[in-house]
Amino acid sequence: MKKPSFNHMFALATTMAMVAGSSTVYAQTQAQSAAAEKEVEEVVVTGFRQSVLNAIDAKRNSDTVIEAISADDIGGLPDVSIADSLSRLPGVTSVRTGGQASELNIRGMSGDFVFATMNGREQVSTSTGPIAGRKIEFDVYPSELISQAAVYKSPKASLIEGGVAGSIELTTVNPLNNTQDHSFNMGIRGSSNSRTSEVEDAIDLGHRFNASYQGKFADDTLGLAFGYAKLSAPSVANQYIGLQYNGRGNIDGDAGDEFISEGMEMQQRGGEEQRDSYLGTFVWAPSDTFTLKGDVFNTKADSEAFARGFRVKTLGSANSITNPIISDNSMIGGTVSGDGTTNFAVFTVNDNDSREAEVLSYGLNAEWKLDQWTVNADVSFSESDGDFQNGGTRALLYNDTSVVNPVRSPETITYKNNGLSPADFTANQNYTDLNRIALTEVGQWPFITHNEINAQKVDVKYEFESGFVTSVEAGIRNSSREYTGKRGQEGYGSEFGNHPSEFPIELTDDMVKVVKFGGDLKGMPNFLAIDFDEAVAAVEEARGRDWNPVANWANNWTMIQSGTVTEDVLAGYVMANFATEMGSTPVTGNLGVRVVESDQSSTGYLQIGAGAGEAIADERGVVSNDYVPNTLGQKYTDYLPSLNLNFQITEQDNIRFAAAKVMSRPPVSQLKSGAGSWIDGEDRFNAWGNTSPLLDPFYADQYDLSYEHYFADTEGAIVIALFRKDIESFIENITLRGVDFKELGFNVPDINPNTGNPLKPGGEYQTAYNNTKGGYIQGIELGYTQTFDFLPGIWSGLGVSSSYSYTESDVERINNLGGEEKDIGMPGLSPSNLSATLFYDYEGFSTRLNYRYREAFVANQVAVETQEVFYADESVVDYQASYEFDNGVELVFQVNNLTDEPSKTYFGTEAQTGSIQYFGRQYFFGVNYKM
Repeated sequence: MKKPSFNHMFALATTMAMVAGSSTVYAQTQAQSAAAEKEVEEVVVTGFRQSVLNAIDAKRNSDTVIEAISADDIGGLPDVSIADSLSRLPGVTSVRTGGQASELNIRGMSGDFVFATMNGREQVSTSTGPIAGRKIEFDVYPSELISQAAVYKSPKASLIEGGVAGSIELTTVNPLNNTQDHSFNMGIRGSSNSRTSEVEDAIDLGHRFNASYQGKFADDTLGLAFGYAKLSAPSVANQYIGLQYNGRGNIDGDAGDEFISEGMEMQQRGGEEQRDSYLGTFVWAPSDTFTLKGDVFNTKADSEAFARGFRVKTLGSANSITNPIISDNSMIGGTVSGDGTTNFAVFTVNDNDSREAEVLSYGLNAEWKLDQWTVNADVSFSESDGDFQNGGTRALLYNDTSVVNPVRSPETITYKNNGLSPADFTANQNYTDLNRIALTEVGQWPFITHNEINAQKVDVKYEFESGFVTSVEAGIRNSSREYTGKRGQEGYGSEFGNHPSEFPIELTDDMVKVVKFGGDLKGMPNFLAIDFDEAVAAVEEARGRDWNPVANWANNWTMIQSGTVTEDVLAGYVMANFATEMGSTPVTGNLGVRVVESDQSSTGYLQIGAGAGEAIADERGVVSNDYVPNTLGQKYTDYLPSLNLNFQITEQDNIRFAAAKVMSRPPVSQLKSGAGSWIDGEDRFNAWGNTSPLLDPFYADQYDLSYEHYFADTEGAIVIALFRKDIESFIENITLRGVDFKELGFNVPDINPNTGNPLKPGGEYQTAYNNTKGGYIQGIELGYTQTFDFLPGIWSGLGVSSSYSYTESDVERINNLGGEEKDIGMPGLSPSNLSATLFYDYEGFSTRLNYRYREAFVANQVAVETQEVFYADESVVDYQASYEFDNGVELVFQVNNLTDEPSKTYFGTEAQTGSIQYFGRQYFFGVNYKM
């Protein structure tokens, strides 16, 4: 069926919107007056139903376009993390990492464009990798300790800048707002995964625990709150990963070449995720005119994971390919043979990944209310530490590993990619024979980050007693960020075992065990699980020195990709809030501008060569004279105007319109200044690095139009929202030519240290650059929420909350990982997304069934190297139920991923399998206690 175009949907929704509208102060006042005139029976509403009503109220009374969730939603039946809860909101989708929601996309834009705050304060990221540093990993925030969360889709001048896609505000409790003087909540539950039996050494059971206290003292002038949440969960997966189609050859005898895949991986994944989180809050309100609030939030997430099995590489270099299976001009199967002299090989791989991530945020806020003045002062600090350790072993098949110079064995495999279904794979060799399998490579590649922000801000508001302008707000904010990223490496041998000085290491019984594939990979050849620590010990013995995976000159990329980035930002704003009437239609809103002055710089190492640099020691104590410190940066000022209008057409019908200019800064790790270099034969200096502190932010002009109808005789709403973002540019890695490095600020010498000749300007610069043309992103969001309290008896507890979004974009991105060049469009954009929740709350029983559908989208997939692939359509179903007794005890049961939906990816076509990962169903059962 042909999909409707955005223009058609825009015209339809605009026509509908012209007969309804949006509300804030006027809508709330008139709705309350109307409700007061009705005689209704007072009903106490609890559970998920109450959270739905709270979300509707938050949306109805907001002065911007938002989506919200409340404590009843999060705390009543808590998800594993806040990411799961937010991913059910209209226009918000998640990317599953290891089966769990982590990165959040908003309106088709990836996590790089999503800004996050906690209690109004900017949060730093724990993400690691060469291009990371701002993307928030929401899975480190436990849902049990977050009382509210809101997704701001349209900004206002008083909000901190940073989200082209949108901003997510997380809020912790204010104990003075608690309905009880003292309250205590505790919960404990066990967990299991349906696929642990399929993965050798997988952890069978996990658990979750949370406890919190809120208290009010001194005649409700002092409030204290404390919270703790712990998660220990098994992580399992069976996965098949196809590699990019980077080879070509005429393998079927017909005219023309076919594209050949690099290879494939068959792996078992297992491990454990652990998270400990703490919350502390105090509020002191000695009078109606002064409030002092301080809070601290700390979360630490640790994970240990392994991925082991086979990796087949460089199919195109095999000696022969017979019985090829061709689809869409690509080889997706056949029999491949090599004699051991080429780079075609079947590796036994054992990867061990450990990740430690910690976030610490704290702040102090003071508010004074003096007649018509409100003054708010806030100081805050947020820091994160990330330690990602990736280590692994590679083993190859030899004729005899006991000889002095072992010779690689011939190998033959037969495989067939079955699109988005499990592949077929067989091998003619035994890969568990210790007399023929030996270690050819042992390596470890750590990435360590530290990220911190110090911020101070003052906001002032003056409220007028009458007139068109109801109040004026102004404020100033200063923040200082420092980011440090350190790479490291330690290795022995080489991938194909032909290192000139280091030879394969024989495996012994105490280093390995034989493992069978289970589940959907059952029947594939057995393999050896190799203990990484034992392999490292063997390398230390062979070399006679300790294993030391740090930044070093022997692997100069580790020094070049290490560095520090600083950002100093001074922002000020002024905003007018107004309320008036257009004819008989009440209109409220705000108009403002935010001015942002940014100063970004980085210090790293620039390669000069030939001993012409400074004496710089690496982390092993080795000194090099080929490099100099390189400090680069730039300053810029941005003006970000915003307008929000709310029209109350009737008591139940509202229209919103918003327009703004927004910005997102580049990934902070992409601002590093380190670079390698070479000098060509014409005495021109050239540099490479793919990072640059000269990058500009992402900018977009955005527009929102929404229609909201709130039911009069029952609880619920229908919402239609249109949006458009015009994005100026994106960052890409390119080669600039004719560059004068001195003019850019590089610490480049005047003389070629190799020849003594003067260096000429006009070299090449391989770097990240704001070069890719931008484009639009536009779409429509539909929402329908209703409680069926008008039904008789027990049926009155039914309700439904659902949303659908359609998004399109003209952003072009060219990818050739499937062989032929193809426009893959905007990363993270799913054209169609659907979320539907059927819920039931009656007396002490509460249950809900949630269905989430996401159409295919483009994102990175980590294999041997990062690959940009299509993620196939996926549908995830979660079920939760609870029963609360009169004594405060509540039994809870949850199933996440009820249908065991795998994650599937592909390259240019679905026949070119990218990956198939089965994460299993996750079960939780436990008890909560409230008093």
